[in-house]
Amino acid sequence: MIITPDLEASFIRAVTISLYTWRRAETDDPIDDEERFGWWGDSYPEIADDRIGSRLYLLRRVKLTAQTQRDAEAYAREALQWLLDDGQVTAIDIASEKVDINHLNLIPTLTVANGARLEIKQPSAWQVIYAV
Repeated sequence: MIITPDLEASFIRAVTISLYTWRRAETDDPIDDEERFGWWGDSYPEIADDRIGSRLYLLRRVKLTAQTQRDAEAYAREALQWLLDDGQVTAIDIASEKVDINHLNLIPTLTVANGARLEIKQPSAWQVIYAV
């Protein structure tokens, strides 16, 4: 099964926006100060609890442990859940690889309706050298 170049570009753009836009922190998330960040448009969603972005930024100052890796994968799944909810993909798998003591790569793989799989590796320009 084939994913066209246009469809691939659309998915890469959607994943990049979803992972690297800061979603508002939950009330029980540990934060550095009183700022919960988040996109202002999420204050007035057309659909209840429809929010953009991820909480990956919350990991920017934490030690890279197995728990941090699990949190990063969970935050990535949460950020990409809308692709499943909206019927854009049939499955999302999140893999992660610890590169060194303070660098983690996230590799989402999307499965589209025809069964084709698209693995999205972010370019190094988008990687953050902290936990994620």
